[in-house]
Amino acid sequence: MSATEFAPGLVIQGFAPSLNLSSFKAIAFDMDSTLISIECIDEIADAVGKKAEVAAITEAAMRGEITDFKDSLRRRVALLKGVPAEALQEVYAQRLQINPGAQELINAAKAAGLQTLLVSGGFTFFADRVKARLGMHEAHSNTLEIEGGLLTGQVLGDIVDGEAKKQHLLALCARIGCDPKQSIAVGDGANDLLMMGASGLSVAYHAKPKVREQAMIAINEGGLDRVLEVVR
Repeated sequence: MSATEFAPGLVIQGFAPSLNLSSFKAIAFDMDSTLISIECIDEIADAVGKKAEVAAITEAAMRGEITDFKDSLRRRVALLKGVPAEALQEVYAQRLQINPGAQELINAAKAAGLQTLLVSGGFTFFADRVKARLGMHEAHSNTLEIEGGLLTGQVLGDIVDGEAKKQHLLALCARIGCDPKQSIAVGDGANDLLMMGASGLSVAYHAKPKVREQAMIAINEGGLDRVLEVVR
């Protein structure tokens, strides 16, 4: 596919920019570094002086250099063992910011009748709050085990990885009776590529090179609402 700079910092490839938002039925978002400004697990690790170690694994996973996301997540969460649970609230209150244009894009999608989905390889503590804050319809993410007020270094239940993100999007489309090609998927990391590939319109937001190359829209400058410059 040939890429075209549609506007400064906004690249499109593989389609003509004449789509209507109302022709879609669902929009799915990654959370960390897409809807929000941080990688939550890296900031939690900072509470125990392990941010550099955890962030290095996160970066490699998001670039696609570590292909087993579940293993990379388990390795990172194991490093959080003993972190006080209060650190989660501190990260949420003091470090987490909603990315520019997120609220505007979600509001426009909802006004056009789209179901909004948050699917994250991060954690329910943050995903549930971000979902409520942005007024989204549903969220799926991972649950950190807490015992005695401390993180155990374990994740409860099945891990939401790239395949699970895709399956959550497909399940939403099945529930509302639309073709997956009537969905939009927005992400920044390698574990977003499967859901982006299943959707009818894939959006890379300030993404890793591998993701930018495969996305139909790449936002390299500005906020998430720049999607609305292409899909009105």
